[in-house]
Amino acid sequence: MTGGWLCWALRHCAPWIVPGAALAGLVLLAGCVTPVSPAPRGAAAGRTPEQTVVAERNLRLFDSVWATVEQKYYDPRFHGVDWRAAAMTYGPKAAAAADENALYGTINGMLELLGDRHTGAFTPAEARDYHTHERAMTGFRMRRVERRWVVYEVLSRSPAEAAGVKPGWIVLSRDGQPLGDNVKLPELRGGEVVRWEFLDGRDQPVALALTARRVSIAHHDVRVLPGGLVCLRFDEFDWSTMRWFSRQLKLHRDAPGVVVDLRQNPGGTLLTLDFMVGEFFDRRVVYAMSVDRSGHRRNLKALTLGSAHYRGRLAVLVDHLSASAAEIFAATMQEQHRGTVIGRKTAGDVLSARLRSLADGGMLEFSDRDLRTAGGRRLEGSGVTPDIVPPPVTLDDLRAARDPDLEAARRILQQP
Repeated sequence: MTGGWLCWALRHCAPWIVPGAALAGLVLLAGCVTPVSPAPRGAAAGRTPEQTVVAERNLRLFDSVWATVEQKYYDPRFHGVDWRAAAMTYGPKAAAAADENALYGTINGMLELLGDRHTGAFTPAEARDYHTHERAMTGFRMRRVERRWVVYEVLSRSPAEAAGVKPGWIVLSRDGQPLGDNVKLPELRGGEVVRWEFLDGRDQPVALALTARRVSIAHHDVRVLPGGLVCLRFDEFDWSTMRWFSRQLKLHRDAPGVVVDLRQNPGGTLLTLDFMVGEFFDRRVVYAMSVDRSGHRRNLKALTLGSAHYRGRLAVLVDHLSASAAEIFAATMQEQHRGTVIGRKTAGDVLSARLRSLADGGMLEFSDRDLRTAGGRRLEGSGVTPDIVPPPVTLDDLRAARDPDLEAARRILQQP
């Protein structure tokens, strides 16, 4: 519903995190937007003819982005930003951009004025990553645990997995540089070698040179837990996940309880959310409402056609990276008293967004509708507060493969 997993990850997360903001109502807008930005025109003194050609091409792309937001952004007041003044400030910088990275950096600098993590521009390479659900990486996720960076998850078929990296390893440095409290890792290219230093599960030093390669970051996982409970984890609300999710619920329709693990899930499309919410109901419940630029409201209803109509108990796991459609799913189960939400407060990134292809092969994502829960709650900026907040994961937990959130879900689902 609001920004695909990769869009959110590329723009807001370090490369080892798969989040995220999910794409609501994916729409590729055909045709061109007439350049209407008030950015200054004309050749600048000292530019060569070649530089003038580049500047004009840059401005056409800049104008396309500016005009789309000006005409279609969900808040016609642009959160208080003077949008015409923004064009005057950033247009000359875009015209002067020497390369693609500088141009997109300038465009995103303007878009960031909106304070909206679902609105941003993506280079052609980032757009390709979005469509393939892959990116160049060494293949592990890390998180801050007990004031240290610790491997939280190792991605399947990744260089890190092949090298034997395990959850619970402490990450000391990257290319000889110790990791500080806040880490912003650069994007990687396929074939690039990254030198990591770790402490392994016995606190012994391990140095590894991992060669980045393209790795799928879209995963589905089903686990049967003690007592016949089933845990379903997935990384995005999309069509393949929707079909997988429905199949699993039908296969396990007699399970006494299901855990839906939405941790690090940035969301997906509203239409797939319609169906995935509907798997747990016998009727078309209103699960959210959208508000467009003009203030018109429309109820969003779950779809039950082909639903598993799962009637067992339900627990939903969330964390600070659960966003967008994942947040609405959790809030719906909470408001409908259908399930228990367990974990950490969610990201508070809940807007409906669209994608527009850009002339150079890049993409623009922009928020076109605000969203509320069926109960009228606005989750943007506030998130979902879980019903139960277990103790945070410890280093010992990771090394022993213990999951406090999942254990809390099991206890809830197994209560008499």
